[in-house]
Amino acid sequence: MKKELSIILVNWNTRDLLKECLKSLYKTVKNVSFEVYVADNASTDGSVDMTREDFPEVRLIENEENIGFGRANNRVLRDIETPYVFLLNTDTILLDGSVEGMLSFLKANPGVAIVSPQYLNADGTKQNSFTNLPSLATELLNKSLLKMLFPRSYPSKRQDYSEPLEVESVVGAAMMLRQEVFRRVGFFDEDYFLYLDESDLCFRLRKAGWKCYFLPRLEIYHLGGGGTKKKARGDSTIEYYRSLYKFFRKNRGGPAYWALRVLKPSKLLVNLIFSAMATVATLFLHEGLRGRFLTYLKVMEWHLRGCPEDMGILGRVRREQRGGAKSALGGWALKEGR
Repeated sequence: MKKELSIILVNWNTRDLLKECLKSLYKTVKNVSFEVYVADNASTDGSVDMTREDFPEVRLIENEENIGFGRANNRVLRDIETPYVFLLNTDTILLDGSVEGMLSFLKANPGVAIVSPQYLNADGTKQNSFTNLPSLATELLNKSLLKMLFPRSYPSKRQDYSEPLEVESVVGAAMMLRQEVFRRVGFFDEDYFLYLDESDLCFRLRKAGWKCYFLPRLEIYHLGGGGTKKKARGDSTIEYYRSLYKFFRKNRGGPAYWALRVLKPSKLLVNLIFSAMATVATLFLHEGLRGRFLTYLKVMEWHLRGCPEDMGILGRVRREQRGGAKSALGGWALKEGR
């Protein structure tokens, strides 16, 4: 019998997280005909063996190297025929009714292309589940201030929503889509290795007349990167800048792109100077200030070196692949939860 929903998880060295995610999936998804794919990006932590032994019903795709989030999803998406697709991070735990609720909303609203639930931290507090598409305003001004002063234009988790909310872009830890949208607007842009691949897709969807929605009454746990995020803060910020420049070059036009390339590093330099002053004033004893200063310093070095490919998460992954080493970053380097 033809399945109604395909659930795709892209994995890279998140064996334990993957196991718990799959357990929650099979426990909570009811009354839906579904199939599950795990696209493994050359994990070395036993993820493949665990999946094969503990979840034999899962369709396992073994990639020969870490090809990133979008490209790994695309390899599966091009071959499946189900009408709906659920793209899920391995660092998530599903709750009862979340998948069924998203699927029901899509069925009832044919103009909606993509939906996302409310993400929760392990302690039950809310995470950002949606965001504005990158613009000169969001990237050059204070985002928190924009959300505070213009809550209708810049909605956020600060506000309590009880009804479905149309948004510019969802955050891609758990997003459900109509399969047909990929045939209409194309698959994930594989030029993005990490960050903004879902924003790029949402931009294209909205441009084609589709809508993106956040469903606040549906909740899942999103555990995030934990300590690995702090360890790789500089590399991850470089990767965000790399994706951001690609997004502007592709979607915002030449003037906006060049304005960003001039003004974003200028803003970074100002932040670096003030961060250095604060760090010195506290005698390098404040961990948060020290970490922020080192992050700004590393990202500024990346700019001064001409934004090379061998820096950031992408550079680290490529070096480890050449050397055959296991990444200390684990699966977070693949797709960090924001």
